[in-house]
Amino acid sequence: MKIGIIGGGTVATFLIKSINVDQKLPGSLVESVYLRKPEVADEWERTYGTRAFTDMEAFLSSGIDIVVEAATVEAVRDYAELVISKRKELVVISVGALVDPELYGRLNELCRQLGTKIYLPSGAIGGLDVIHSAMALGQLDEVALTTRKPAASLLGRQVEAEEVVFSGTATEAISKFPKNINVAIVLSLAGLGCDQTSVKIVADPEATKNTHCIEAVGSFGKMSIRLENDPMPDNPKTSYLAALSVLSTLKKQTERITIG
Repeated sequence: MKIGIIGGGTVATFLIKSINVDQKLPGSLVESVYLRKPEVADEWERTYGTRAFTDMEAFLSSGIDIVVEAATVEAVRDYAELVISKRKELVVISVGALVDPELYGRLNELCRQLGTKIYLPSGAIGGLDVIHSAMALGQLDEVALTTRKPAASLLGRQVEAEEVVFSGTATEAISKFPKNINVAIVLSLAGLGCDQTSVKIVADPEATKNTHCIEAVGSFGKMSIRLENDPMPDNPKTSYLAALSVLSTLKKQTERITIG
């Protein structure tokens, strides 16, 4: 499997090292990357020996089978439809773009017409398999997410006691905390939707890492799951689990027997 990556940040670097250097996906290779700045593209080619493009059409014509968006919401808006139109599979990390119902609808229809797929990694949370299964017959009643973050990273200041900085729907959370709530978006897309998913965000002076608690109720029973996420070793702003989930998504494309 030949992989192309849009973006050159922490996740892209992690994938290059894991796949091309450490060979964690035998038979697969990050063939090319798309980067906006020519000087950055030149540096990537020198450092990793991977072809780097600043032209999207050339990037998509570089022999790749699947594209990983590891950039921004804007990159999804600008390029997702073009990627799909070229009959490439697409992995989307910046899931916030799919909150737009018009874009979601266009991409869904384009995939249906061309027989291709878009994959959304689970990111920094777990339990999505339960949520997705419970929705098979639409028998999911409640989904709630409580995200607890270090106060300094969330508010830019310290607080003496934990502070609930938001409580409402995922739709409202996305508009107020667009850089902190990717987990709420993927949870909503797997389950009841943004308007029916409850979100609480807590600034905790004692917290040293991000914690996500998910609770769900439906005909299947009840679920409660808590995740304490460690950051990437070289970037404290990125969850290590989020990066691993992208690698896992790619790995599933090469497996003959898959779980979930």
